[in-house]
Amino acid sequence: MQIKFYKYQGTGNDFIMIDNRLDFFPKDAVVIIEKLCDRRFGIGADGLILLENDSDADFRMVYYNSDGNQSSMCGNGGRCLVAFAKSLGMINDKTTFIATDGLHHATILDNGHISLQMKDVSDVKIENEYVFLNTGSPHHVAMVNDIQNKDIKKDGAAIRYSDLYGKEGSNVNFVSQLGDANFRLRTYERGVEDETLSCGTGATATAIAMHSLGNTNSNAIAIEVEGGKLTVSFDKTNAGYEKVMLEGPATFVFEGEIEI
Repeated sequence: MQIKFYKYQGTGNDFIMIDNRLDFFPKDAVVIIEKLCDRRFGIGADGLILLENDSDADFRMVYYNSDGNQSSMCGNGGRCLVAFAKSLGMINDKTTFIATDGLHHATILDNGHISLQMKDVSDVKIENEYVFLNTGSPHHVAMVNDIQNKDIKKDGAAIRYSDLYGKEGSNVNFVSQLGDANFRLRTYERGVEDETLSCGTGATATAIAMHSLGNTNSNAIAIEVEGGKLTVSFDKTNAGYEKVMLEGPATFVFEGEIEI
């Protein structure tokens, strides 16, 4: 079967986009999805996203990691999917869509960046050496001194596969502080099983973790990832963190057709 695909990236976190409103894509074909995401034998991507119809929102997001398995929420992928929906003429500058963690609102800003509302966060677990929270995906956040020379794949995998998180595992974020409201982030992503150039839910988790630890008092935090810059803002309430917004670029790269 010949399929048309579109490639997008958000601060270096790259995705294969497929318009699946006619429900033709073999959604349980793990091997096919894994091959499409392979950077040597396929298109190459951190994940694959299907845009589908939904009766309660403008569209539905179905996200697969590059290992071919359906996964939890992806913040950068969600922002890229909004740009994709705009290119298809489905939406204007504001939209709502359904993902695995519920309803999301998004806005395309005048500068082309996309601001995506993430889930509220009420449970932030602070331990001696790390913070754990779920921002649509589970995230372990740890401060490090020498982030430049950190072996992200080795050290991230050790935590991801440790008894701490069991079979499901967790994404792992290593963070250093650059300024009062500015942090540098490198992330090991489960499902990709390697460092990615950016992670939207990881940037969101890092901003909330740093605020929870008292490392910043700002409610608008700049996160520098390997592939660029993201901004996370929120309202801190007695219930936790609400109106959590992830903002950054979402860029079309190329389109094509491939046989599966």
